[in-house]
Amino acid sequence: MIEVVGIRFKKAGKMYYFDPDGQKLERGGFAIVETARGIEYGAVIKENTFVPEETIVPPLKKVLRPATAEDAKVVEANAKKEEEAFRICLQKIARLELDMKLVDVEMTFDKNKLIFYFTSDGRVDFRELVKELAAVFRMRIELRQIGVRDEAKMLSGIGICGRALCCATFLGDFQPVSIKMAKDQNLALNPTKISGICGRLMCCLK
Repeated sequence: MIEVVGIRFKKAGKMYYFDPDGQKLERGGFAIVETARGIEYGAVIKENTFVPEETIVPPLKKVLRPATAEDAKVVEANAKKEEEAFRICLQKIARLELDMKLVDVEMTFDKNKLIFYFTSDGRVDFRELVKELAAVFRMRIELRQIGVRDEAKMLSGIGICGRALCCATFLGDFQPVSIKMAKDQNLALNPTKISGICGRLMCCLK
């Protein structure tokens, strides 16, 4: 058995295990952790617990420390910079006439990297865009193409049931959904009735 804590970086995002490194963390708090992307700020959704070693993917990254009020202020400041980056990127996409739709922007807690999420029907040559963004923000720039389900999860919205999208409120991971699931429930196989706003089969069919 190995001691871990569960950290989530986005609302309804996937939970990741981290090594608490001898620190006691409470559910509902926040922590500063080391990730593959850099230093990040995340919510503790599972306090210190022991899990079988085979359930984790080594090596386990460490929790650096519990987050402070000052860290929360850094997150707020980063959010304002993300809004500015979104606006500037939209202008550059229009000027370069790139066939892509900007969905979201994330800045790592340590201000080391800006990640721009976009959708597109095909491949996009965004090398010039990356150069221009790097010149403006003077940090590492990453452009990541996502699918329509990820776009719906990031932007959220209201489903045909009148409630907030499941993917944006509580579903940590997308699960495969098939038309057979609708047939097994004797639902009308009308695409407009069994598809979500992303255009794919509704996750709740599962």
